[in-house]
Amino acid sequence: MNATDIDPLALAIAPPPNETPAERAERECAEAEALRISNEIDEQLKREKEGEKKKRRPVKLLLLGQSESGKTATLKNFQLTYAKKEWLAERNNWRAVVFLNLVKNVNNILDVLSREMAAASLPSPEYVGSSDESSEDIQSSSKPRLKFKEKHRLLKLRLGPLRRIQTDLERRFGESTLEPEPTTVTTAAPFDDESANRRVLKEFSINSSNGWKSAFEKIRARRAHADGDAHALRKIRDSDDEIAEVIAGCRDDMKAIWEDLTVREMMSRSKTRLEDSAGFFLNDVERIAVSNYEPTDDDVIRARLRTLGVQEYKFIFEHGRTVGQEWRLYDVGGIRSSRAAWYPYFDDVNAIIFLAPISCFDEKLAEDRRVNRLEDSFLLWKSVCSCKSLSRTQLILFLNKCDLLQAKLQRGVRIRDSVPSFGDRRNDIATATKYFQQHFREILKQYSPAQRSFFVHLTSVIDTRSTAATLAAVEESILRDHLRRADLM
Repeated sequence: MNATDIDPLALAIAPPPNETPAERAERECAEAEALRISNEIDEQLKREKEGEKKKRRPVKLLLLGQSESGKTATLKNFQLTYAKKEWLAERNNWRAVVFLNLVKNVNNILDVLSREMAAASLPSPEYVGSSDESSEDIQSSSKPRLKFKEKHRLLKLRLGPLRRIQTDLERRFGESTLEPEPTTVTTAAPFDDESANRRVLKEFSINSSNGWKSAFEKIRARRAHADGDAHALRKIRDSDDEIAEVIAGCRDDMKAIWEDLTVREMMSRSKTRLEDSAGFFLNDVERIAVSNYEPTDDDVIRARLRTLGVQEYKFIFEHGRTVGQEWRLYDVGGIRSSRAAWYPYFDDVNAIIFLAPISCFDEKLAEDRRVNRLEDSFLLWKSVCSCKSLSRTQLILFLNKCDLLQAKLQRGVRIRDSVPSFGDRRNDIATATKYFQQHFREILKQYSPAQRSFFVHLTSVIDTRSTAATLAAVEESILRDHLRRADLM
């Protein structure tokens, strides 16, 4: 036999030469034990592999809609309803955000007041109200001049420290980004690349891979870094106490400026309704502007912390039909320059909740003052419905901000003045919601690549109780579709 014909493996496993019977018995026993262990490992790997196959895939839910449509508030409602422990653990972190929203409310008033008081100091007849590209003149020749008094100057002076408080609070969460200014870019499909459309910002926001969670983590990391350093911890606590004390010290003046009739008329003439905007807390100033303030669930839902890009949130549902199930919710930036980022998240998504704020039928896009917000929602809905990659994805429509719609109609605002196709229909909430529902339904029917059901809910997502009931129906619907697509139903 040639040396090349010898099998190396056979040599390796062959019994040693001159092996005694005792050594042979010991060797065979060791080989049997090794085989048993190997078989156990193989069986364990097999079980793990089968368990991985049986493991429930996470439910993926995408929240779409234009900026300030209520996407983040909807996401927070999911957490409040289905992940209560995590919600309670995070709730107090929103205290600083509510403080930020409140001082921004006041500083917005001060901005308008400063501008108008400066313009009013001009000799007549030069003063007819200051000009703002985003609104009509506050003063017109058909209205009497606003008369600002010494108390308005004193209110401006006493509320001045809130500027620094706003800056300090913004610094805690990260860099300040900007509210969109008007552009001349024509409204485009939501998935077009608008990277050339650079915006100038002035509203505080966060831009991170995990939204408010990362923002709060930054605060926790700052505290953890200071842990053990008595001086650093004392400095952080002193800063927290100072912010709360300054806000509490301004409580009466904040209340006074908001309730002042001249200021209210000034804001009305500028067509600035802070009470209709996200993050409005001036009606709660007596409750919030105290040193020991703790946010309520409703405060957290209403708190405004703007996020850019696409934020992913993972929840393990603690109860409901999908208890123990992981849900992944994606909250996307709604301004037009952010919509190009939506498309990659369409893959393998179980359902989309599309939020259309129907109260904004008479408002314009912040990023393009020529475009009606309701019309923009129609165009977005059309783009989502017609997207071929979403042809098998469940679409759920939230006609949101019904509370603001009703308030607007009760003030006498007529829909037909902004939506000519509304015609001579009754200008009430029931007729309006029916009309808007029908319009969205027709778009779905006309532009969907395949026939699909129309799921619609009338919502006010800052109302936690009614939204919880809506989410229960949404959970049931998504679960059925999720199981059907997994071939388990």
